[in-house]
Amino acid sequence: MVLAIVAGIASGFLARLLGGAADGLHVLLFGPGAEHGLSAMRRIEPLPLLLLPAAGGVVLGLVNLALAHWSPRAPVDPIEANALHGGRASIRDGVVVAAQNLVSNGGGASVGLEAAYAQLGAGTASRMGRAFGVRRSDLRLLVGCGAAGAIAASFDAPLTGAFYAFELVIGTYALSSLAPVLASAVAGTLAARLLDDAGVKTAAGAIGAPDAGDYVYALLTGVLCGLLGIALMRGMSVAEALIRRGVPWQTLRPAAGGLLVGALAIVTPGVLSSGHGVLHDVLLTDLPVRFLVILVLLKALASAISIGSGFRGGLFFASILLGAITGKLFAAVTFATFLPSVDSMLLSIVGMSAFGAAVIGAPLAMTFLALETTRDFAVAGPVLVAVVTAAIVVRRLFGYSFATWRFHLRGEAIRGPHDIGWIRDLTVGKVMRRNERTIRSDTRLSAFTRDFPLGSSAQVVVVDEAGRYAGMIAVAEAHARAPSTDGETVSALLQLGDRALLPAMNVKEALALFEAAEADVLAVLDAKEMRRVIGILTEAHLLRRYGDELDRRRREEAGLG
Repeated sequence: MVLAIVAGIASGFLARLLGGAADGLHVLLFGPGAEHGLSAMRRIEPLPLLLLPAAGGVVLGLVNLALAHWSPRAPVDPIEANALHGGRASIRDGVVVAAQNLVSNGGGASVGLEAAYAQLGAGTASRMGRAFGVRRSDLRLLVGCGAAGAIAASFDAPLTGAFYAFELVIGTYALSSLAPVLASAVAGTLAARLLDDAGVKTAAGAIGAPDAGDYVYALLTGVLCGLLGIALMRGMSVAEALIRRGVPWQTLRPAAGGLLVGALAIVTPGVLSSGHGVLHDVLLTDLPVRFLVILVLLKALASAISIGSGFRGGLFFASILLGAITGKLFAAVTFATFLPSVDSMLLSIVGMSAFGAAVIGAPLAMTFLALETTRDFAVAGPVLVAVVTAAIVVRRLFGYSFATWRFHLRGEAIRGPHDIGWIRDLTVGKVMRRNERTIRSDTRLSAFTRDFPLGSSAQVVVVDEAGRYAGMIAVAEAHARAPSTDGETVSALLQLGDRALLPAMNVKEALALFEAAEADVLAVLDAKEMRRVIGILTEAHLLRRYGDELDRRRREEAGLG
């Protein structure tokens, strides 16, 4: 609890300082008109709009070039840290991502700062946990606490931050983890308020009690946002492929992407940065339908271009903005047709949460964001219907959130923050039996049966004259054949000569090889080329160790370990 609270305070301070730095860059580069949000600017010359995002891309390209020499390893984000590395996140990775994200967002690229917030918070909390030597499960929990404090501080919404951590960083809800995560989220929120009270607050005003028709509209909005969320994530992959093909030089891709975003910003500055300013306008004012249509199309395109060209950042706030616009447009359709009308504010809040759930993959966090944003519990029912519907649509038709989709494109088999890294750590080399007795393949069968009587062992490893693995012999089969042979060697009884384990194989790979070989025991070799026998492993022992580890992880997740 103490570590969680300290991590929340540190994450809250860091998040607010980073947000303040980004706001300062906006004012410095784009002028005083950006004080209330870069995306809400009204009067600005076209040339700065066109060139400043491209200039940010040039700076980011140079930063990436320097990082390639200084820190060539790709940063490990909080989800990956908890899924594969047992909660080992790095403060250095947080600094790297924060610098990249600040340059991207500060230059006007259509990305949010939430990725940097979570990265800094998670890295700080992980470093604290390792300094105090906490267990693997507690370290994973602390990573979630750090992310919770950072997100809670950035949105001035402790419940949103807490459930963001549960759904995206920790991956499970457990009574034992509830108190530390909530404490961290509240601590992060309070710490941020000590610096200033400029969190994201968009009180939506009075929303009437929803009726049955509103729930139907919420359901349809959820379906629509789910489909549009899939289209956005697919579009980013297409944009990335097109930019890579058009700009073969990696260092110049952000500049090219920035130029495209700048061109879109000339049409409407609402596409710039994360979109805090324009979200306020979308929720609280009656904007023309034509403007909303242009804004939703260009914002989606700008986000896809920004991410696809290499700008660093997240889609958290972009998805919220796109959902709010989608809800407003859906409400406008009901007003313009014979359909029963609906409160546009209600549908905008519903769309905001549903689109966020579709892209980010955290339905409860998005529900709490709606409640903490509006301060109105009347929206809870329709929002829950919409976020669940959007999440189901994405899960059934696509199967990934934005974060896990990026992992998939990189070739990582991560579908969420659930701890699968221990499976990689449970290798053949850790569970095998070493110093196994071997015999040569030219040993006579009569000598073999004399040295290995029935019951002494089930299988014996055989090597050739050079000491390389040749196969295995079943002791029972050798004794059954021995009376009918005279001078025969054991080479005639060799089995599994092409089937052997390697010490680096994890438990799942080893079990798959046991199944394919239909064997109860396999030899372990040092390498495929040398084929030196270093031990053996039985399927029964491997299954027992796997079961023990699986039970231990489940008990830890349930808070019983």
